[in-house]
Amino acid sequence: MKRYEGLLILDVIGNEDAEKNIIERVQKEIEHQGGTVETVQKMGPKPFARPTTKRSAAHYVNVIFAAPGKAIGALDTKFHLDNEVFRWQITEIVPEKPYKPRREKKAAAAAAAAAR
Repeated sequence: MKRYEGLLILDVIGNEDAEKNIIERVQKEIEHQGGTVETVQKMGPKPFARPTTKRSAAHYVNVIFAAPGKAIGALDTKFHLDNEVFRWQITEIVPEKPYKPRREKKAAAAAAAAAR
């Protein structure tokens, strides 16, 4: 299973109970697709950089989870049909590769040490 980070923008200004219900639904859907939720970070209400005609702010939620690749398409479809999820973005968390110096540097250092 791969790790993913999902940023959800929820259309629940003024209704804190709806935010909890939506987060619970998202967690259940991830688990239903065979994934596991690691962390849920509520970022609270934030204004939009470019307000729309109907909204100027929304609640942001960041969800980190592990799921199989096929689950992402199903989650995307589910969020598309949910009126309370205004926008969403799911990205794969790719671990950084450890830094390995090039061989030329090692060979030059070995040659300098041999010359001494």
